[in-house]
Amino acid sequence: MTDHRSHVTDVIVVGAGMSGLSCADTLLRQGVDVLVLEARDHVGGRTRLVEADGEILDLGGQFIGPGQDRVHALAKELGIEVFATHVAGDHLVETSSGRVRHWRGTVPRLSMPQLLDLAQAQARFERLARTIDPVAPWSSPNAAVLDDQTLATWIGRTLRTRGGRRLYSLATRLMWACEPSELSLLHALFYARSAGSLQAVMATEGGAQQDRLDQGAGELARRLAARLGDRVRLGAPVRWIAQNDDEVLIGTEAGDTVRAARVVVAIPPVLAGRIGYDPPLPAGRDGLTQRLAMGSAIKCLIVYPEPFWRSDGLSGQALSLRGPLSGVTDSSPRSGNRGVLVGILEGAVARELAALPEHERKSAVLDQLARLFGPRAARPCAYLEQDWSAEPFTRGAYAALFPPGAWTQYGPALRTPVGRIHWAGSETATRWYGYIDGAVRSGQAAADEVLMS
Repeated sequence: MTDHRSHVTDVIVVGAGMSGLSCADTLLRQGVDVLVLEARDHVGGRTRLVEADGEILDLGGQFIGPGQDRVHALAKELGIEVFATHVAGDHLVETSSGRVRHWRGTVPRLSMPQLLDLAQAQARFERLARTIDPVAPWSSPNAAVLDDQTLATWIGRTLRTRGGRRLYSLATRLMWACEPSELSLLHALFYARSAGSLQAVMATEGGAQQDRLDQGAGELARRLAARLGDRVRLGAPVRWIAQNDDEVLIGTEAGDTVRAARVVVAIPPVLAGRIGYDPPLPAGRDGLTQRLAMGSAIKCLIVYPEPFWRSDGLSGQALSLRGPLSGVTDSSPRSGNRGVLVGILEGAVARELAALPEHERKSAVLDQLARLFGPRAARPCAYLEQDWSAEPFTRGAYAALFPPGAWTQYGPALRTPVGRIHWAGSETATRWYGYIDGAVRSGQAAADEVLMS
């Protein structure tokens, strides 16, 4: 067991999100003594469970899908059942003028020129994504050219119809919680490649939003933390890390000092950059953390006595060019005892509405849902939201954004250890970057790295 009196252990893990907990669990299984230091008063990182009207709901990351083998295996090991996201019924799409149309399948009803435009753009994107090395994107063919432009530039050059450009920009906000001008084309391609394809990222059935976890995705973290027991210390923000040839010393906000052979920093790069290091980090690593802002996301959960839209023949899924929500999904619990719609305010809209009081954001969201699903949508029994950019130990969602130049100029520093300091977090994943599965993979990879060091 970790000796809390002398604060000595084999490995310290900074952060009790899915990456940090997976790392600690892997190390402990190999007989390595470990201590996890978490700044918040709860575990889970970018997953978060809340209770509303008697139901446990996800106010953070929640979806898993095919190909996400690590999180599926972990859920099975921990005894958490998987169930399908509800998709039966008509989907809705709202135009910029507020007109609502029904549709089924994977693409909303569009004019033939718009459909052809989207199809040719997606085919081009998928071809480019297949050329990207997910382990070292900076070494991919034409990486410098791809990293020299924003996704917005590519959209403007590739899509020929106004409707096609608007829908591709809408998809950008849904996938990355940012505007197309905020990330490099290389990063967008890498992200799709890490998931297998852009289609895998966007799809519900057969894609990354296909399934959910009974009792919520945050239950994964709770059960992992329970297995680690008192090796997880909450309310312990790490403020500095010092290392020499023999050991590392970690200082917390409370003034505690912990000594170990190795440390794994399993928090978003922008937060890792706010820790003090002695000696200072190499310029490449420090430059990387300065550039990787997080996406902007306010997740909204709207709870009803029942999923009334299902009896109206609707799936609960909607896309909107009018907003403020770009998309809506049925997030009702498996029991069906309550109806839950989930939507996320993303990018520029999130930053604009974050300045308003919560009741004004709630009013804007409910007005939109009433336009989409009828007057019953304006009368929920509960409304909850989480502004992930305002959360001090996250500072955004869903993941770090690589702007132009970041991958090619600073990418090699992302996963490279600095002496006795190792890096984890979903941003270091080469498969399913930004997803729960990617976080699990990254934690396990960091543990393997420590074991081999």
